[in-house]
Formats: sequence, C-alpha cells, structure tokens
Amino acid sequence: MLSEKINIAIVDDHTLFRQGVSRLLSEFEDIHIVFDAGNGAEMIERIKANTLPQVVIMDITMPVMDGYEATLWLKTHYPDVHVLALSMFEDEKPIIKMLRNGAGGYMLKESKTTDLVNAIKTIAQQGFFINDNVTGKLLRAIQSNNLSRDPVMNISANEQRFLELCCLELTYKEIADKMNLSPHTIDNYREALFQRFDIKSRTGLVLFAIKHELIKI
Repeated sequence: MLSEKINIAIVDDHTLFRQGVSRLLSEFEDIHIVFDAGNGAEMIERIKANTLPQVVIMDITMPVMDGYEATLWLKTHYPDVHVLALSMFEDEKPIIKMLRNGAGGYMLKESKTTDLVNAIKTIAQQGFFINDNVTGKLLRAIQSNNLSRDPVMNISANEQRFLELCCLELTYKEIADKMNLSPHTIDNYREALFQRFDIKSRTGLVLFAIKHELIKI
C-alpha cells in the first residue's frame, strides 16, 4: 500500500536538469522530493541525513560515482529502494547494465513529465516499470514468478555461454569472436532462445537468465 506521498530523490550531475525535474515534479501533490544529488557519492551522504526515498531517479553518466555504481550500492545497502534510470542512452548496453545492477525501470530524458510521474508511481508500487525500453512480458513474469523452469533445463553449454556474454558490453559480432563461432551461428542462438522463452529482446534474455540463475552476476 503506497503512502499518501511518494518520497523520491533525484541524482543527476547536470544542475539545471536536476532542478528542472525537481520543479516539475514538485507540482504533483502525491510526490515529495526528499533530496537531490549531483552524483552517487553525494547521494550516499544525503541518503544518510534524510528520509529514505522510495524511488531514486538515477542518471547514468556522472563524475565521482556513476549511476551503475550508485545503483549497485543502493541495492546492496537499501534493497527496498527502487531505482528508475533516467538517461539519454537508447541502446541496449546501458539498459542491461542498469538492470543487472538493480534498476527496476529505464526511461529516456526526453520523456514527458506525465510519463515520468506514471513511472514513479508504478515502480513505487510494483518494483518495476514496464515500457518500450524494458521487456514488459518478462518483467511481469518476474513479478508473478510464473515462468516455467522446464525450458531452462535444456540450456546447452554454448547457449549458457552466449547468455553470459550477452550481459557484457559486447556486440553480437564480438560475442561470436569470443565463442569462435560465426555471426550466423550466434544469430541462430539468439533467435532460438527468443522463441523458446517467448522473449523479443536482448534485455529480456538477460533478465530471464538472471531470474533463473543461468548466469553469475
């Protein structure tokens, strides 16, 4: 059950952007900003001196301590605090890395304020926010814990290695090189796993592998 107001924190190294988001969100009665910070290190100091936020809106590229490290720190020390990544990066690599480090959702900075508010409310209530950047069907399955384990038992050694490498910041071609396989074979692995697990993205594969402990993170 959500409290009347959702306590949030904003962590972003761009002062004007951070202040702008704070000003926009402060107009919503059900959102309360407990603090803002310019990087992960500042966040750690301020989180110790303020009310614990339910949701932290987290930038990725920041000095001193970036969003990846700050998210991992939060999940280690305050696992009940939800992280909503807010970044300009659209490609899969930062999305996968933020999810691996504990973020429950990912949005682009160009998103509308109303969409951001909806994301905050959703992640505060459910722990995850589903949108085009993060595979919705898989995240819902993670929440309800209703994925069948039967297909997992049939993972081959090469498929498991492929999943492990998918979690790294590698292109599919680089994965092929590391496995000493052709890009075509790697494409076949990917499409076979997509079909077997009813998943449509690399992000979805990574989340599935993490959920079922097919890889070590």
